[in-house]
Order: sequence, then structure tokens, then C-alpha cells
Amino acid sequence: MDESTFLQHLLAEAPVEAFEEPLRLARDRGDTAEQIDRLQEATLVALQLRSILQERRRREGELAAISETAGDLLAIRNVDRVLRAIVRRARRLLRADTAYLTLLDEAGGDTYMRVTEGTVGEEFRNLRLPFGVGLGGLVAQNARPSFTSNYLEDPRFLHTDQIDSAVSLESIVAILGVPLMAGEQIIGVLFASDRSERHFSPGEVNLLTSMAAHAAIAIENARLFQEAQRALNELNAAHAVVRAHSEAVERAAAVHERLTDIVLQGGGIDEVATTLASVLDSELSIVDSDGRVFAGVDAGVGPCGLEEGLDRARSTGRTARVEDGDAFMWVTAVVAGAEQLGALVLRGRRHLDGADLRTLERAAQVTALLLLNQRSVALAEQRLLGELLDDVLTSGRREPDRVRRRSRRLGIDLDAEHAIAVASGGERARVLAAAAALVRDRGGLVAERSSAIVVLLPHLTPHDAARLVAERLGGHGECRVTLGAAGPVRGVENVAAAYEDAARCCRVLLALGREGDAATVSELGVYALLFSQAGRKELEAFVEATLGPLLVYDATRGTELTGTLDAWFGAGQNVTHAAEALHVHVNTLYQRLDRIRSLLAGDPHDAERGLQLHLALTIRRLGVALGHM
Repeated sequence: MDESTFLQHLLAEAPVEAFEEPLRLARDRGDTAEQIDRLQEATLVALQLRSILQERRRREGELAAISETAGDLLAIRNVDRVLRAIVRRARRLLRADTAYLTLLDEAGGDTYMRVTEGTVGEEFRNLRLPFGVGLGGLVAQNARPSFTSNYLEDPRFLHTDQIDSAVSLESIVAILGVPLMAGEQIIGVLFASDRSERHFSPGEVNLLTSMAAHAAIAIENARLFQEAQRALNELNAAHAVVRAHSEAVERAAAVHERLTDIVLQGGGIDEVATTLASVLDSELSIVDSDGRVFAGVDAGVGPCGLEEGLDRARSTGRTARVEDGDAFMWVTAVVAGAEQLGALVLRGRRHLDGADLRTLERAAQVTALLLLNQRSVALAEQRLLGELLDDVLTSGRREPDRVRRRSRRLGIDLDAEHAIAVASGGERARVLAAAAALVRDRGGLVAERSSAIVVLLPHLTPHDAARLVAERLGGHGECRVTLGAAGPVRGVENVAAAYEDAARCCRVLLALGREGDAATVSELGVYALLFSQAGRKELEAFVEATLGPLLVYDATRGTELTGTLDAWFGAGQNVTHAAEALHVHVNTLYQRLDRIRSLLAGDPHDAERGLQLHLALTIRRLGVALGHM
């Protein structure tokens, strides 16, 4: 057999048996010893050459795999994906049962398991390896590769129960670990392990070491890329913040300029509301100190949420964010000194930035300025109208022509039909302000006179005037507003008489205990007779005929029988309640009632007699209130 046969076997990558077959055949044929020696030498050389070629092909494959791995790793920009790719390739290249990677924890002074491939237990995945402890801790400490064919039986390593337990549960026997180096700094350890004894060759150690070198570069590149990406994101975010802030500042400056123009050009609250709603892209309401919307959109401002928001806005001096059901609202107090004028209420925005908040608060200042200006104008108008109404009531009968000329100069035609209303109660300043606002809307006159508010309104019946004024003036202050109305009247000369009727109507309502009610003279029924001279005389005669003996007895004896009878009717003819109201004993009250029966020659318990007595007492009380009796 010539050498070409061995070359053919080498080219065909034939098995070892093919190379040994010629030697076996030569022996079987009985070739000479010299021939067999020469053939045996050729066979040995061929096998050596085969082994060298196989090793070179293996190294070529490993180098190609490492090169491919390096390219793949460098293309990955995510650190987590890089680490998983490293461990997966290491396991495949070394044909190991498991592979895993630990990273350095400088603060903890150890390494911790970061990625595993082929492991099954949670305890192993959570393992930490202190420097110098176990095979991995030794590699991390010395920055040199280390391996063992049987870790649990190897006395070269410092064993701990925790590490040995985790290794045992994974059934790991042979372990190879190599350092991950970034320059001179160790950053972790790369492992390959088998669940049976295995002697790692120098080639396998070098292979994993080369893999670790490429992996360390890939890890560092990915880390640097992520840091650069994070820095770029932060830069973009900062740029976005700066751009948004710049836009907000420009928007705020534009709003400030528009608000300033509104003030300088004599604009009103409605223009402020419209401007803000447009700029802030929200529903905006401007409410007064009672929470009533007087400009902008009536967005259903809840009184509880508004009160909470105003309390917080006043205490902090800043805009308050309030949850109102599923929605949010922003409340900014409108104040002038210590006086609460109202609030700006914004809806439709979950978040407002600093510039938007400053815009809202600047608008609140402008609103306060406009409200104060409106108040000053209103006070001046109110003073003029009040002086005119005083003049009408005091001089209208004596100097009608002069008063008429004065009223016409102010645009008031007193020859047109007017109704007059007199209101008592409520918080005086706020009731007067509400009355003045009504007059501005509907025309007419308003004045404060004899501790009451007098309103003269054109083109309304007394009934309509009473309802309108009660609606606009009601609820201002803790006390309820009681209102009497009269008219209609034409001409300056007749206003004073109508005023007196309206004032008497108001006093009658109060005397009847109808505080907070509104009525006209015609709605008072029989009590309206007190408003005319003839009616008063008839009523006075009725009172005298019904209560005369009782009134004379009280006047001559200094007793209070009339008041006792009135209290008894007021208590629903209940003796106990009447005694409590008069602060006397029940027996005393019985004695008084007996005296009353004897004086009046009739039993107050009788329905018809009781009705006459009760009516007479009520008329007398009203007459006293009106100054007639």
C-alpha cells in the first residue's frame, strides 16, 4: 500500500479504523517484518497528521464561532440582551450542561448571579459569591481562570454551606470559570459547567477566556451605549422642558399683554374669562364670593369643592387643585387686601404647569382690579341714584317739576309706570350691592332709607317687582330679606305715597311673623285695610268693640291681660306653652283666663268668638307696628 491511500483517507476525514486497516491486512497476508514496520510507521504519521488537522479544524471552528459571537455581541446595544447572548454562546461552544455569569457588586464586596442558562433551581439563580469563596469568588479575587473536574470534592476552594447546597441541588460537578475584564478591572466571571466529571482542556480554557474577553468588550460597549442613550434622552428631555418653559413664558407674556390691554381699553370681566379660557384651553368660570357664576361658563361649580378650594387658595395665596368627583378643578382666589371678591374656577385640565398657574393667578389680580373699578363706578352711580330717589321721596310732592328735570338728566323717566319695593333684613352692604346690580340691569333707582333698601323699577307690576327683587336680594347675608311692594304709579308726585304703602307692607309682614317673605299690598287681604284712612277707622272700631273692656282694664289696673290672651292664641290655646312663653305659673294663667272671660262676657274657647278675638288681637298688633294704634 502506498502513501496515497493515507492521503485519500485524510482528505475524506476517514475514521481511525480506516487508517489501521492496511496494517491489519499486511499482518494477515504475512508480509515481512520490514514491510510491516514501514507500514506501521506510515500509519502512525498519518494518524498524527489526522489529529493535527482535526485540532486545527476545531480551532478554526471555534475561532469562527468566537468571531461570529463577537460580531453579534457588538451589534447588541442592550446590556441584558448582551449578557444573555454571552451565556448562551458559551454553553453552546463548550457543549456544557449549564453556563452562567456573575457581575461584580462593589458596594457589597462580592459577585451576584446575573444570568443563567440550563439551570433549574431558584436558589442557584439567587446565589452570591464573596471574593475568595468558592471557585467563582476565587476567580473574581485573583482575576485568573480556574476549573475543577469535581467541585464539591475539590479541597482547593473555600466551601460554604450555601454555595455547596446550591451547586448540589443543580447536580453540578465540573466547573470552569474565567474572569470578565474591562481593562485592568474585573467586572464579573463567566462559567461553564457539567453535571458529570469533566477535565477541561487548555484549549477549552482558552476558548472560554477568549469568549470572556469579547464579552467584556461587548458589555462595556453596551453599557457605554446605554449611558450615552440615557444621556441623550436626558438631554432631549431637558431640551423639551426648556422649549416647553420657553413656550409657556411666551404664552404667559402674551396673556399678560392681552389682560393689560383689557384693563387699559376699559374691558370687562367677560373679556378676561374669554381670554383665559382660550389661552388655557379649558372651561373657566368667574364666581362671586357666594359662588354664583357671573362671567365665563357655568361649569357646574360644586359648592363643597369651591369652598374647599377657596379655603386652601386663601391660606396658601396660590392656586388650589381640587378633586370634584371624577373631574378636577383649579381655584384661584380673587382678593383685594383682606376682602374676598370671588374666585377663578378652571375645569378641563388635569395638570397645569408653573407658567399656566402664574397666568391664572395674574388673571385673578386683573379680575380684582376690574371688580374694584366696577365697584367704584357702581358706588358713584348708586350714590347719584340714591340721592335722586331721596329727592323724589322728600321733594316729589312739593317740587315735582324740579325733581322731574333732575331725573331726566340721569336718564330716568318717572312719568313712566313704576313699581316700588322696600326690603328689610339681610347683610346691608351686600343687599344694597345686589339691589344696585339689579337696577343696572333693569333700570330704575335704588337707595338706602330708614334702615331699609328701596328699589324703584320701571315697567313692572308690584307682584312681578316683588318676586324679582326677592329673587335677586334673597340669600345675601345670614338674615332673610323681607320685602313689601306697591304701585304701579306714574309721576313724581305719587312715588312717595307708593313708598309708604310698600314700607307698611314690609312692616306688616314682619309683624305677622312672615320674615323672609315678599308680598304686595293687595296680597295682604284684610290687613290691607290698615293702609287707608277709612279702612283703619273701621278696623280700629272693630278692635275697640271686640277688645275694649280688656284694653280699659289693662290701662286702669296696669295688668297684661291683652298680652296674655294674645300669647294664649299664639300658643295654639295650649295653657302650658302659653305659661312658658309668659314665664308665669300655669295656675296664674288659668286665673288670668278666668278674668278675661268675665271681662269679655264670652268664652275664648268658642270657635266664632275665638276667631273674632284672635283677629282683633292681630289687627291691634299690626296697628301698633304701623303706628296707628
